[in-house]
Amino acid sequence: MRWENYRDIWPNADASQFMASRPHRWHVQDAGPTDAPALLLLHGAGGATHSWRDLLPVLSQNYRVIAPDLPGHGFTRLGVMQRSSLPLMAQDIASLLAKLEVVPLAIVGHSAGAALALQLALLQPPRAIIGLNAALDDFKGVSGWLFPMMAKVLALNPLVSATFARLARNTSVQNLVEGTGSHLDKRGLDLYRATLGERSHIDGTLTMMAQWRLSGLRDRLPGLDVPTLFLAGGGDLTVPPETSSQARTMMPDAHFELIADLGHLMHEEAPEMIASKITSFLKTL
Repeated sequence: MRWENYRDIWPNADASQFMASRPHRWHVQDAGPTDAPALLLLHGAGGATHSWRDLLPVLSQNYRVIAPDLPGHGFTRLGVMQRSSLPLMAQDIASLLAKLEVVPLAIVGHSAGAALALQLALLQPPRAIIGLNAALDDFKGVSGWLFPMMAKVLALNPLVSATFARLARNTSVQNLVEGTGSHLDKRGLDLYRATLGERSHIDGTLTMMAQWRLSGLRDRLPGLDVPTLFLAGGGDLTVPPETSSQARTMMPDAHFELIADLGHLMHEEAPEMIASKITSFLKTL
């Protein structure tokens, strides 16, 4: 995605900066007092910093908030395609944080971003982790082997991302979003239509999907002694709330809360509520 095409409509654009941290060229939003405790926000696969559009301003009133576009997503340029796996992406984010000279108090991750938060905590344990509809399960049954295979083929086929991007420019994006169990306003839908309509963003998402594996992370959860809060939307049609509930039982200091009326994009539907639950949890540390 080209920044000059979206700068005027991108949420919290005044907090955006671009920097090189090998092997990627990152788009990072950095907001709030520089001397305040830092929070790292990690969006999910197919998302970008726009997903934090209303949560970031609330959290940045009391925290320094760092929110990058993941490699290949949004405006972050993927430097090496082979570094989109969970462990390597965590290493590259750790390098980015070192370059920013930021040690986060807590990591907030949505969906696949929650898995990334937990993986990053294995490298550099924060004081706390908050997972929003954490995507921690591999695909079951036939799709367990078929979907990764399909993703590899899709990522290598230059026609797929272009076709998907064309479809995303029409009203199918609203169907896609509502298929997650969430309902967004026009601005939210327009931002997803913009990102999903960009071939480079789709390429980055498919590349991530092709390399993503979670079994190694799940095996290490019992040894991850970091206070963790899992928030799950009762209306999530993408990741069952049971995924977060089960993860809670695997970790030594984890908590689970079900929010009945929200879907997969809970932080976009109810940013004030989610911000309140995050800050309340952090106050218990």
